[in-house]
Amino acid sequence: MSLNQQNKVVIESADKTLTYERIASGILHCTCAVAGSKASPSPLGIEPLVSGTLEHVITDSCHVVTSDALKVEIDRKSGKTYWSHEKSGKLLFEETDRELTEIPVYEHTTKGEAPEIKRVKTVDGERNFISNLVCETVRTAYRGKLSFAWQKDEKLHGLGQGEEGIYNYRGSTQYLYQHNMRIPIPFLISDRGYGILFDCGSIMTFNDDARGSYLYFDTVDQLSYYVIYGPDFDEIIKGFRGLTGRVPMLPKWSFGYIQSKEAYHTQQELIDVVREYRKRNVPIDGIVQDWNTWEEGKWGNKLLDKSRYPNFPKAIKSIHEDNVHVMVSVWPNMDSSTENYKEFLEKGLLLNDLSTYDAFDPEGRKVYFKQLEEELFSAGVDAWWCDSTEPFSGPDWKGSLKKEPWERFLLVGEEHKKYLDPTKANLYAEVHAKGIYENQREVCQDKRVLNLTRSGYAGSGAYGTVLWSGDITATWETLKVQIREGLNLCMSGHPYWTLDAGGFFVVKDNWKKRGCSSSNDPEPKWFWQGGYELGVDDAAYRELYVRWLQFSLFLPMFRSHGTDTPREIWNFGEPGSPFYDSIEQCIRLRYQLMPYTYSLAGRVMLHDYTMFRSLLFDFAEDEIASEISSQFMYGDSLLVCPVIEPMYYEAENKFLDRERTWRCYLPDGSSWYDYFTGDHYEGGQWVTAQAPIEKIPVFVREGAIIPMEAGLDYAGEVVHTPFEFHVYEGKDGSFHLYEDSGDGYDYEAGIYNYILISWDDRKKELCIGESKYSFPQSIWGRDCVLRTSGGREVFFSYDGKETRVKLEENET
Repeated sequence: MSLNQQNKVVIESADKTLTYERIASGILHCTCAVAGSKASPSPLGIEPLVSGTLEHVITDSCHVVTSDALKVEIDRKSGKTYWSHEKSGKLLFEETDRELTEIPVYEHTTKGEAPEIKRVKTVDGERNFISNLVCETVRTAYRGKLSFAWQKDEKLHGLGQGEEGIYNYRGSTQYLYQHNMRIPIPFLISDRGYGILFDCGSIMTFNDDARGSYLYFDTVDQLSYYVIYGPDFDEIIKGFRGLTGRVPMLPKWSFGYIQSKEAYHTQQELIDVVREYRKRNVPIDGIVQDWNTWEEGKWGNKLLDKSRYPNFPKAIKSIHEDNVHVMVSVWPNMDSSTENYKEFLEKGLLLNDLSTYDAFDPEGRKVYFKQLEEELFSAGVDAWWCDSTEPFSGPDWKGSLKKEPWERFLLVGEEHKKYLDPTKANLYAEVHAKGIYENQREVCQDKRVLNLTRSGYAGSGAYGTVLWSGDITATWETLKVQIREGLNLCMSGHPYWTLDAGGFFVVKDNWKKRGCSSSNDPEPKWFWQGGYELGVDDAAYRELYVRWLQFSLFLPMFRSHGTDTPREIWNFGEPGSPFYDSIEQCIRLRYQLMPYTYSLAGRVMLHDYTMFRSLLFDFAEDEIASEISSQFMYGDSLLVCPVIEPMYYEAENKFLDRERTWRCYLPDGSSWYDYFTGDHYEGGQWVTAQAPIEKIPVFVREGAIIPMEAGLDYAGEVVHTPFEFHVYEGKDGSFHLYEDSGDGYDYEAGIYNYILISWDDRKKELCIGESKYSFPQSIWGRDCVLRTSGGREVFFSYDGKETRVKLEENET
């Protein structure tokens, strides 16, 4: 036996080299390379400093590598590796094999011949297909495979977002490739208290069935992965973001209501929709201009059609005067007739599809943002909707037949590999987002980067992105699936996820009612399978839309979008009608909770928090809660139980006569209050909640402190009603209220408030800590009110100094 203490452990065998490095407490980096090969740069751009030392013990049978939190035992004969928690000895997982098989890497070119370009109009945008590409070997790399033995009943989550609604990946196969409705993230998180980040940019496959449990990597230079020990999920996610990039603050307005549809066609339409919301006194913070701002035939151009957008700066100024912000859809691919395209072509900054700009080239990213500046950012555009950032999803996005999952993986994956180095086939969206973030920050520090994008990867969170789930269908089953997919995406380390509330595709066979991108095409589409041929004229769709919007109000971004039928509130009735009133009440609840939501965002930035939370974050020990994928926590305090079945109508206005209640599970370890009725329940039981159309079942954890603001019409509004602290009695509790300027990057210099609010349940006393800065919306100098679940309230003022508010016995 020999014992060594070192910051890197290298273990050589006849054909492979294993390397272990301690990155941080609870994080080890492992690489497996072919013996004698050179070290490869990280595909994810991870450059962590090796920290601390490892102990390396060599015995007759094994190598033992130990850090302060993790222990790795490598069998010298079989190569099997056992990962365990160093202090408790608890086994985490077992690696059974590592494989690297040499393969050629091809570049697809026309070998100097003129490209044969077929320009195709698809539902997912206009695409180029080059028919005379040939393969040319440029180097060698490896097919990689890591095989595992998971523990009995272990639950595995993460891996980004798919379409199938798989919550626990055990016993399943999942393909990780960029596509409309697919956001792969190479990160697994286990209920046994660890996560594994695979440092890989190629397409991948996760498999766990009778054929084995493994991760398959299409093209790698080496196997590289980080094991992160928690044991709780928040610590694991913190480790993930420490490797891939910390998440910045988004602008405060982005947490308000965002109105969108496919598509507004003129600048006057945008102005009129905003004015109508203001006229109706329904809160709103953002209006989205979807695709087709360009002149006809100039797909993807970032220059505007002046016949429809004659004075965009003036239009945006008008919208800003109504305290609403503008987001504009932009694409990475362009028609060859456009001015933007010609600039990229002349500078040699196009990929080999001769349509998409090369975002891997820093100069390409710089030119792209320069084009965004010319008529969009300079006009006052506040945020970007980066659509189709896969960006090669065309081959199977057509026809009535949905291909098998493995067929789609190969078809779309191979399309990516035609135009991207196969080791980078999943990375385009991330470098595209990086370019927008870095170049916008270079020219403007007053406006935070906000990028709503359809695709992303392990490091996308560092670039001001919100990921959205793609072009989903309007059915109740899709709503159920989306909850599971969103929870897995956020368990993959990215905190900001949203969707098209109400589903994107609403009709199925009624092709004449389809949106502008395919309104003259009667051919059925496998993905265009909405359940409501009458659109918004069907009360059944109105019911689904309300329930979807109620779920969405507890997402990081609260947004309506879709095609086939309009989405503005007045299309669902008039004031006094049930669907209109339910939508308005839903939007107002979002604004009432704005201080709570924005404080959660502050925790995301400061402490790598996750606001849209699987019950595994907070109730991993509760066996029932750990299996539930239809409920979630919004922050630490609010348990949300979306209604995911119809109660009032079936399609085509068929009335349903059923009970309007919903069965909810209240996790053990806490007591709970019904948010709307105040009824009190013990945890660890199923309860039946009233669920009329205007109410989504929500429960508040005992001891919670929820800051609220009444009367907001937009996120940044300064109102003169008392600031509210709602306390749910029964336990001591605390909350950090985050405040900053709402936009810009002063917070990076520490210019923000993070005010500790604490509740002493025995003394019935609320304590509000000191704050340093007075912002327009801060509580400094405000009248405030403490309201308790017992029905008592106290009014007081806060002057920035520590303030204690005590309920007297007879206080009401």
